[in-house]
Amino acid sequence: MKVVIIGGVAGGATAAARLRRLDEGAQIVVLERTGYVSYANCGLPYYVGDVITDRARLTLQTPESFRARFDIDVRVRHEAVSIDRAARTVTVRDIGRGEVYTESYDKLILSPGARPVVPDLPGVDGDRLFTLRTVEDTFAIHDFIERTGARSATVVGAGFIGLEMAENLRERGMDVTLIQRGAHVLPVVDADMAALLHNALRDAGVDLRLNAHVSGFERTPGAIRTLVEGGDAVESDLVVLSIGVAPESALARDAGLELGVRGSILVDASMRTSDPDIYAVGDAVQVAHGVTGAPALIALAGPANRQGRIAADAICGIERSYPGSLGSSVLKLFGTTVASTGLTERAAAAAGIDADAVILSPADHATYYPGARTMVLKVVFERAGGRILGAQAVGASGVDKRIDVIAVAIRAGMDADGLADLDLAYAPPYSSAKDPVNMAGFMIQNILEGRVEQVRWAEALEAARSDGAVLVDVRTDAEFARGHVEGALHIPVDELRARMGELPRGRRLLVSCQSGLRSYLACRILTQHGYDCANVAGGFGFLEQTELDRRVATEGVGGCGMAV
Repeated sequence: MKVVIIGGVAGGATAAARLRRLDEGAQIVVLERTGYVSYANCGLPYYVGDVITDRARLTLQTPESFRARFDIDVRVRHEAVSIDRAARTVTVRDIGRGEVYTESYDKLILSPGARPVVPDLPGVDGDRLFTLRTVEDTFAIHDFIERTGARSATVVGAGFIGLEMAENLRERGMDVTLIQRGAHVLPVVDADMAALLHNALRDAGVDLRLNAHVSGFERTPGAIRTLVEGGDAVESDLVVLSIGVAPESALARDAGLELGVRGSILVDASMRTSDPDIYAVGDAVQVAHGVTGAPALIALAGPANRQGRIAADAICGIERSYPGSLGSSVLKLFGTTVASTGLTERAAAAAGIDADAVILSPADHATYYPGARTMVLKVVFERAGGRILGAQAVGASGVDKRIDVIAVAIRAGMDADGLADLDLAYAPPYSSAKDPVNMAGFMIQNILEGRVEQVRWAEALEAARSDGAVLVDVRTDAEFARGHVEGALHIPVDELRARMGELPRGRRLLVSCQSGLRSYLACRILTQHGYDCANVAGGFGFLEQTELDRRVATEGVGGCGMAV
């Protein structure tokens, strides 16, 4: 059996190695048009930022190492030009020699990846404008900075690559302007959670410009100017475009293979295309979303690796099914970590799911053990039954652990009871006896079982303005003095029973504290004394970060967000 694989990196290289482990006699050829067949794609921005300083560290396998260990014929700088499905051949161009030849196959795997989107704008072909996809792209940006002594950069687009580039360029000491077309960075999280990242970016000295539409680029003496509709142009030494990616599916399209959403390659659960002898994996393929089952494009290394393995298995007669992707991801942004999995609230609404979310600010480990830091965790659930749909978290540490646990819970079809019942590892340096994941389950249970009503800040503030509702702040005197919502009635939770006569009967009470924990306790007291009340999700700390654009203390605070 002869298998030709077009494209290396995560999907193609994984498929090649798995094929060899399954079939020692197979002839395996990998065609890669760049100079690198298997490299740390996700590490590329960190080379630009001088976090990774050795170029060789970016290379995971070379053609020589693939040959030595796996007896695989890897040909870099060889580009697949076309596929003849009837003849089962691939036309290949040797980029170095300029020669064209034909390669036969019994089975073919496409792993072409995704290309950076480059908009058709004036000046977009300037020599100071870069995209980042390959090792060569990384070296080009790094070498340009070293050669020219560039001191400023404009990053257009604030997805994963845009944020990582903004961080690494800033860490090099460069002035960085980050331009985002939408209202918030990192569209895979909700706007409220993204606001926490806005604060981190600004604190790090990044000039963040939201709702900014780039209209073109102009060359100036020794610089490049980025033009913004209705706003000031930004002049810098270089521009990095990171406005998204599109499936690299032209080869599949020209071969007559069926395509899916946004021109992606359509595959079945075993990664077969519409031609039973051709498989496709990685960023170019359409997958099912792991929660909704709807067609999705999810360009991440983890799914690409798993898809490569499944395709290799299928070729060798081992039938497995790719179950879809939750889009689980994690990102470092200066001293902050953000992670997400499954559906956001916005995505759930777009899918027609009646969803809600809880917001909590737990510590990453027991607060009595030194070094505890708070995080913000948002868990999205279905109102009917409490099925867990997704989660997002922002913090300094412990974020990835909680999102990974919730990703497993979603894959297992868990509901709020499932989260509450998870038996998770605990010791004071690592967690709390009630882990944040368990706490999220408890909170959802309380909402679904009617023990507490929850409102968001926008609803609470509007109700106080228009409907006669009363905002009640149950934090300490010192916390209230540091900042509060104007017009809020202040009664610390520990004084609530003695001062209940100060609360108006017949009016709805919207109760808040710093994080939502003490206000929940207050709501339980008030409800049992006949008051109509609701807990304001996230507390005053969340309002500060999302609406007032300021960071709150994350060190030296208790589990309820109160300074200790």
